[in-house]
Amino acid sequence: MPDVLTNAGGVIVSYFEWVQNRQGMSWTLDEVHTRLQKFMQRAFDKVWEISVAENIPLRNAAYALVMRRIGEAVEA
Repeated sequence: MPDVLTNAGGVIVSYFEWVQNRQGMSWTLDEVHTRLQKFMQRAFDKVWEISVAENIPLRNAAYALVMRRIGEAVEA
């Protein structure tokens, strides 16, 4: 797994903490792990798909995915 994707796990968990604080909720550790697993699995699957399709390293595929998403956001 590329480092930039792995590091995103910490950012996602920080986001989960923010959501919980905003909603006055508290998730169990198992709930956090389950939610994180879903986010990370989807992200890895997409990065893997790009890596295989374009025959590029996973790290480059992660950057390619980010650039595509930024482009889509700008267009929207």
